Amino acid sequence: MKLKNLTVRNYIGEVDKARVEDLERRCGVGPADHAFFTDTMGDPICRIRNSPMYNMLVAEFGNEIVGVIQGSIKVVTIHINPYKDMAKVGYILGLRVSPRYRHNGIGSTLVHHLEQWFIANGVDFAYMATEKDNLPSVNLFTEKLGFIKFASPTILVHPIHQIPFQLPSRIEISKLRIEQAEFLYRKFMGSADFFPLDIDKVLGSKLSLGTWVAYPKGETWGEYREGVQAVIPDSWAMLSVWNSGEVFKLRIGKQTASCFLYEMYSRLVDRLFPWFKSGEVFPDLSDPFGFYFMYGVHREGPRSGNMVRALCKFVHNMASKSGGCCKVIVTEVGGTGDELRHHIPHWKLLSCPEDLWCMKPLRNEETETARLREMTKTPPAGALFVDPREV
Repeated sequence: MKLKNLTVRNYIGEVDKARVEDLERRCGVGPADHAFFTDTMGDPICRIRNSPMYNMLVAEFGNEIVGVIQGSIKVVTIHINPYKDMAKVGYILGLRVSPRYRHNGIGSTLVHHLEQWFIANGVDFAYMATEKDNLPSVNLFTEKLGFIKFASPTILVHPIHQIPFQLPSRIEISKLRIEQAEFLYRKFMGSADFFPLDIDKVLGSKLSLGTWVAYPKGETWGEYREGVQAVIPDSWAMLSVWNSGEVFKLRIGKQTASCFLYEMYSRLVDRLFPWFKSGEVFPDLSDPFGFYFMYGVHREGPRSGNMVRALCKFVHNMASKSGGCCKVIVTEVGGTGDELRHHIPHWKLLSCPEDLWCMKPLRNEETETARLREMTKTPPAGALFVDPREV
């Protein structure tokens, strides 16, 4: 059933801001038993504002905004088409429909309108991400809208506690200059699916806190950049950090029973044994909280797993000094075959073992759909680069 007299138009800040924020507050993200709610801190388009091109559409019924959707456009590396490594892609996010008006075709109508904007701007593929357990969203995109399941990355989450990790004494951690980080990413991750052509803009953003490299202490990290033949250690790792809490906040709406019991247990231990500071007290996530997103996690060499773990602990210690602004650290890696997941500290309770990425060709649809279906028979062997602007 579709609503009559439903209007879909571009978002107008001075007219729509308050109503869109109200809708966002009423729509949870994630599985029903562990839903997150988003606080955009007065800027409903904050999650796409840092993208090269972006748009937000609203669905209006009468004087009420009953649905919203956001989209961004960029050029990335993609290996669906064997004749072209780079493609223009449109990312769909922030699809929200008022609980009162769901099952009226509003979601699919918004997606169709956003696809038309993509097509008008020369987009080759549309893609989106959703939780594998979010069946309404999965069914909407794969059953009704023709999207194809492409990959199942893993979202890893670790809470921040006040007691710092002890960093390994045999590992050196150094911060890279932006131009050094850009060169390394283009060299070692430039062929990864969804690697952005404008990685320099990502690294240079005020939201990017920096890029760090870890390597064995006693060895030298040279000036690794264009035109310089530097000798680097046989094992090393790197990652960058994005301050998502400066863009929007999250809060948990309804915690799982196990999460709730663990929090109560932690608080009881704190109350009865105040001298016992394990540092593993579960943070209060019922109030809006910020988070750091680790992106571009990459490693080389037989001992590089230890380097990744050391970098993650370093980021945790950095976040613990944020004065409570950052309460969790999030990263996203490949699926079950990605060894990185074994080296990144995380809590299973908060993590999502199977996120779901779906794609849809918007040009040469018949040919590209056949190629996409063929490719999904064997999941991507290489890494996926998760752009922090789309978190």
